[in-house]
Amino acid sequence: MDCLFCKIVEGKIPAKKIYEDDQVIAFEDINPQAPVHFLVIPKRHIASLIDLTEDDRELVGHMVFAAQKVAREQGCEKGFRTVFNCNEDGGQTVYHIHLHVLGKRQMTWPPG
Repeated sequence: MDCLFCKIVEGKIPAKKIYEDDQVIAFEDINPQAPVHFLVIPKRHIASLIDLTEDDRELVGHMVFAAQKVAREQGCEKGFRTVFNCNEDGGQTVYHIHLHVLGKRQMTWPPG
């Protein structure tokens, strides 16, 4: 498998990690769209949200709580946006699920 995010998990590609535990890693986005923009990824490869199973419920919940913890640490108490992109029409470009967390600026609706 030639997955960019799996290589980050394995330490083969560097990333600016800001959080890590036994299930997930959070790191700064290389193309930030807000003053705070980081990704939360599971250490286990899952290509897309479409590929989740019932067994993945706790992992996805853990990703959201990790996002909340890091967003607070990054000073986003006034609010932040979380985004999962799913497959091509949803804007997914790396096929390893990842949660974008964007903060420290006003978000508009609808998004782009």
